[in-house]
Amino acid sequence: VLQKGLKENFADAQVSVVDCPDLTQEPFNFPAKGICGKPRIADVGGVPYLIPIAQKEKVYDLNTVAKDIELPGAFILGAGAASSRVLGINAEFIPIVQTKSEKKPAVNGSYVAQINPADKGCLLEKYSSKYTDCEFGLLANLYASEGQPGKVIEVKANGRTGELNFVSCLRQTLEKHYGEKPVGMGGTFIIQKGKAKIHIMPPEFSACPLNTDEDVNNWLKFFEMKAPLICQPVIVSRDPGFDLRVEHTHCFSHHGEGGHYHQDTSPDSVQYLGYFQPAELLFRIDRPQETHLVGRD
Repeated sequence: VLQKGLKENFADAQVSVVDCPDLTQEPFNFPAKGICGKPRIADVGGVPYLIPIAQKEKVYDLNTVAKDIELPGAFILGAGAASSRVLGINAEFIPIVQTKSEKKPAVNGSYVAQINPADKGCLLEKYSSKYTDCEFGLLANLYASEGQPGKVIEVKANGRTGELNFVSCLRQTLEKHYGEKPVGMGGTFIIQKGKAKIHIMPPEFSACPLNTDEDVNNWLKFFEMKAPLICQPVIVSRDPGFDLRVEHTHCFSHHGEGGHYHQDTSPDSVQYLGYFQPAELLFRIDRPQETHLVGRD
């Protein structure tokens, strides 16, 4: 299903089932070897807690989320907002955490991407270099598993010929094929060659309400960042009525760039390599009572 859909949007696409590579190795350096074992997705909070006006009191903990999704000690990947209570500012959070279990403390391999106060560029930092908690704020889309090795879906796509980004192409392909049945996936992919359009939220929350997508895009800071970028996507083919964010992807790198992935900007030369696992369960945590569809790109 995925290969057929990708070939409509990329010059070359290959999808196969393989053994998950050891994700503790380069370029991932994750705290867990794989993305297998009781795979599940959690959608926590939501964009309505960020816009039109940020509700800064909305703070969560990945160790608590792991218990909420009935998988204490889960290995969690995904995309979210940093805790402004901890950082003192607003920033992009790239969660990569082996949550604590009865036997072991948490291992936090997460990154934070913020606007560098010195030059207004990207400042990407390892979360554990400054903080010891596993907090995040406002919203997150998370893929969780036991972090075990196992069989995964390997996706290769080169040379983008269509309009859709890599993640949207995967999601819309699933939606087209499975229709009413929601299918969720998570994992990691590398933009191996090329460049990508990435945003980072400003350090200050907007004082003026952000009421439209245009307001949001004017507030966000956009960058063109270069490969290799290691990305953590969470995808649900369609929302079965839980007010989900159906796709959300954050990325980091080893050259100081990272943030929220939108699209590659070098379609001819871009190369994607990804490893995905379909999720068995979906958890919706602290769903906003008042909602809207602004700012979900």
